[in-house]
Amino acid sequence: MKGAEVLLRVLARNGVHACFMNPGTSEMHFVSVLDAVPEMRPVLALFEGVATGAADGYGRMTGRPAATLLHLGPGLANGIANLHNARRAGTPLVNVVGDHATYHKRFDAPLESDIASLARPVSGWYRSTGRTATIARDAEEAVRAALGAPACVATLVLPADVSWLDADPASIGARGGAGAAGPAAVPGTQLAPPDEARLAAVARAIDSGAPAAIVLGGLSLGERGIAAATRVAARTGAKLFAEPFPGRMERGAGVPPIERLGYFGEFVQAQLGDIAHLVLVGARAPVSPFAYPDKPSDLVPRGCEVRVLAGPSEDSAAALEALADLLGADASAKAAAEEVFGSPPARPDPPSGPLNPHSFAAAIGAVLPENAVISDEAITSGFLLPGATAGAARHDLLTLSGNAIGQGLPLATGAAVACPDRPVLALEADGSAMYTIQALWTQAREGLDVTTVILDNGSYGILNIELGRVGAEAGGPVARSMLDLSHPLTDFVALSESMGVPATRAHTAEDLTEALRRSFAEDGPHLVQAILR
Repeated sequence: MKGAEVLLRVLARNGVHACFMNPGTSEMHFVSVLDAVPEMRPVLALFEGVATGAADGYGRMTGRPAATLLHLGPGLANGIANLHNARRAGTPLVNVVGDHATYHKRFDAPLESDIASLARPVSGWYRSTGRTATIARDAEEAVRAALGAPACVATLVLPADVSWLDADPASIGARGGAGAAGPAAVPGTQLAPPDEARLAAVARAIDSGAPAAIVLGGLSLGERGIAAATRVAARTGAKLFAEPFPGRMERGAGVPPIERLGYFGEFVQAQLGDIAHLVLVGARAPVSPFAYPDKPSDLVPRGCEVRVLAGPSEDSAAALEALADLLGADASAKAAAEEVFGSPPARPDPPSGPLNPHSFAAAIGAVLPENAVISDEAITSGFLLPGATAGAARHDLLTLSGNAIGQGLPLATGAAVACPDRPVLALEADGSAMYTIQALWTQAREGLDVTTVILDNGSYGILNIELGRVGAEAGGPVARSMLDLSHPLTDFVALSESMGVPATRAHTAEDLTEALRRSFAEDGPHLVQAILR
């Protein structure tokens, strides 16, 4: 049995059942054995950033890693932006990078590069497999690392000769669990229990009468963590917030409408006010996304005491439940939500009239189907989405966790592979869409149930805002043209149809609402170009 087949079988027997790939010559032996391992679903991407972003979306929705297959250092480099996003989201992911044969590397062939230096900044675990005798062990340890506490990107480098040389089939049984259909040898992420001393300290702080705020992130943004946090807020009066860009957050009808911290520092300062205690639950302390002249980078209010209730390696939902019990909070999450947030938010009515950020958000809230997954990279056009979707049908929200644009379409692609029974909605800014537009081709090839809405305002809208915020001079026509996407305008309908995805154009709120309803009623991918200019 070839080394590549051993790798595939060990991955599959440890719960890795999808591989998003853009292979090259050094990965051909991996590709050649795919037919022998039907438990692994191979998904072809036309760009490595699509493969890595899709693996991120898959991992966020399943809690188990997908694999990637990338071609040498340059292929890895093409996928790094979305590996960065996966790292910031805490996504489990096994990143397989093909390399030159071990004996060939000394000849410095054109594609030779320093793979380790490229991989390590986005990887929580890294190893290069040098011998077929260790490939089973290395594959299992990669899965184990990806599912660690916290979960991470685990990068395994696979030299071509390790792929093609014979390996001992018995190593699969030793390292690969109970068989393809049996239980995985590597369990899911094992989180640490709540820390009793920290629980007591946090309880004293937020029950002291001084103003307090709790910021939820990571795994605390599931329904269980949100419900417990709402009980704490009802008991203590603490403000509740979610981190600005959650990897995955449950929202919609029946889920308390936790407000996310803002993108701009001034908004965060207004949200937090003059709190005396800031409690972090699976979240980082708030900072400005960029440095601005005469504006603070650290957004924690002056004099505020920051306490960590649970870090990314700990069971944040259990910690919140223990905190609520310790404080003697009402056991009814529903009653707590009514006390903190008032009446549940209503679903918006279908909008009418011109298409703008307000009517776009209302259209999404009005027609979003039950149990949907939203991949949100709407950027400036999406500032009103949280309010418009708070009362929509129950859904999961995936956001741009690492702020590296070009994530939205691949993330939706991976989520659809992970959850074939759920509708997926990708909300995508026009500028960001062009980074990884090739994801549409993969959606068509795989028949994925993804509805993509391109928010077309003909510009890098966020950069038009940032131009003034960073203190730059307004500039003349040359400077402004660098933020303008209207010369020429991109025909996303033609582009989508050329890759096999049916598409339409919406000029009004009614157009968008009707297009969304049609798309959600039909199987397979669809695209709507929403004109906001």
